Amino acid sequence: MKMTMNNWKRGTVPIALAFFLSMGMAGCAARKGVDEAYRLPPPAAKVEPAPKTVPSPAPKTVPPPSVKPAPTPAPPPTPPPAPKLEPPEPYEPTPLTSSLTPIKPQEVPQLLDDLDTESLLAAIEKSLLFYSRVPADSRYPLGESTCTAGELKATLLALREILQTCGSDECRRTKIAGNFDFYKAAGQDQKGTVLFTGYFEPVMKGSLEKTDFYSFPLYGPPEETVVINLGKFNSKYEGETLTGRVLNGEVVPHYSREEIDGKGILQGRNLEIAWAADPVELFFLHIQGSGIMELPDGRRIRVGYARSNGRPFRGLAKVLLDRGKITEREMSHEGVKNWLLDNPEERDEMMYRNPSYVFFRIMDGENVGSHNVPLTAGRSIATDAKFFPRGAPALIRLRKPVFPEEGGGLEWVPFSRLVLNQDAGGAIKGTGRVDIYCGTGREAERVAGSLKEPGELYFLLKKNSVTGKVASTVF
Repeated sequence: MKMTMNNWKRGTVPIALAFFLSMGMAGCAARKGVDEAYRLPPPAAKVEPAPKTVPSPAPKTVPPPSVKPAPTPAPPPTPPPAPKLEPPEPYEPTPLTSSLTPIKPQEVPQLLDDLDTESLLAAIEKSLLFYSRVPADSRYPLGESTCTAGELKATLLALREILQTCGSDECRRTKIAGNFDFYKAAGQDQKGTVLFTGYFEPVMKGSLEKTDFYSFPLYGPPEETVVINLGKFNSKYEGETLTGRVLNGEVVPHYSREEIDGKGILQGRNLEIAWAADPVELFFLHIQGSGIMELPDGRRIRVGYARSNGRPFRGLAKVLLDRGKITEREMSHEGVKNWLLDNPEERDEMMYRNPSYVFFRIMDGENVGSHNVPLTAGRSIATDAKFFPRGAPALIRLRKPVFPEEGGGLEWVPFSRLVLNQDAGGAIKGTGRVDIYCGTGREAERVAGSLKEPGELYFLLKKNSVTGKVASTVF
């Protein structure tokens, strides 16, 4: 059948198309049946081998955040090499060939002072007072030479200026070391060892009138007492004196302690100036040379040295030790005093073993030494005027006692101190003895009574001072 456009339009084509389609579908169905009859079973599913297990890599460990370390500091710059220290030049200690010997600067000890500046300035003023009373050309011993009062005064003025103008201890030490020459005392052994003791001003009960309670006399000097300056007779005895009494135009030894106190040889001559209550206290007043008396009405008077009998001083500690009365540990002021107080039946005989005797006077004002100037506690010393210049400044080095407040033992500590040579004493003889004035009262007594120490003594003289050979007159 021919297909024309008209057939398409009238629907003929659709019918034909439906026919062909139906036939195709039937054929497909038949083919499907044939194929299913002869179809091979489907091939088995291909089994793929299991994938090879590859272990997973361990997770990468990431360190926890941390503080960033500080950068390493740069090493410090290398310091320049230290200057090579040359060892100090060796030197031989200066031989101490005379009572005072000038020493090398290397030998000057460290200039330390354990007391206040005010007390030192006060003591300097007292020595300046002494020099104002004597001629400027008066000469005093200084080892193999002498020095004048004028030179010593200039020394003190220079020292005073340093103390007043320097604001530090270091400044003072430097200027003192640079402006003064130092002279070392030969001491007891010609090696500089000096024995230091102490003295004080006791306070004791007394009266201006004799009573049953106040019955032990203090005597003034008898009129027959004389002091002879031996240097006026022979220059080799320069500075030495002899004390005695005149009897029928002749000088004879003075009365001893036993003759005066034991036999009463001065009684009835109206020489008593005061009366003490305790003979032991009075005995130690003789040793100290001055003291305070508390009168019954409450007043206080000072009694001081007027003259001595010229007899040699003999300490009792060694006598008591040799007799077995005390032990070595008790060989002190306190030990001797306690023994005398505890043994009244033997007391007088033992005190007579010291023949030295002091005659007293009532004093006005401050406690004065043998140079007639007031003493300063801790700053005034007593020496032998035959060997050392009066009023001069000096440096001392030794140990001092420190008393415990409660319990404990006595301690000793080293110290050094500037002092003034303002006194003398009957027991202070030679180049190896110094007595330190410790003040007034019980505390001063404790220090003075304990002090018996070896040490060193140096005198100061302003540099470039003119010294001369030992003169025939020493005031």
